Amino acid sequence: QVQLVESGGGLVQAGDSLRLSCAASGLTFANYAMGWFRQAPGKEREFVAVKIWSGGSTWSADSVKGRFTISRDNAKNTMYLQMNSLKPEDTAVYYCASAPSGWSVSTYYRSDSYNNWGQGTQVTVSS
Repeated sequence: QVQLVESGGGLVQAGDSLRLSCAASGLTFANYAMGWFRQAPGKEREFVAVKIWSGGSTWSADSVKGRFTISRDNAKNTMYLQMNSLKPEDTAVYYCASAPSGWSVSTYYRSDSYNNWGQGTQVTVSS
């Protein structure tokens, strides 16, 4: 049984940093693309970032480029999202998700490409 567990969310002020973690179990971690999505109240879930291979390139949404960094440690079956220069509009529940690797990059921008999801962790940024 695949399990993804996020941690690291919290309440911070604008300009602060947070690092989210996603611990995975029940899957061969290195064989999966790992992504971060977020959902703000009243809004649809949106793509944040994805890292398909441990040593490969990353892709992120324009809204977080230059501020958020996705990384993964296959030895620890863990993915991270380092979030710097946080803004109030980054407030959302953040989810990690896994999808089979080997697809085109654009496929991973869609939430329906992912078949396993964590429970989410709340990030609140005050102004």
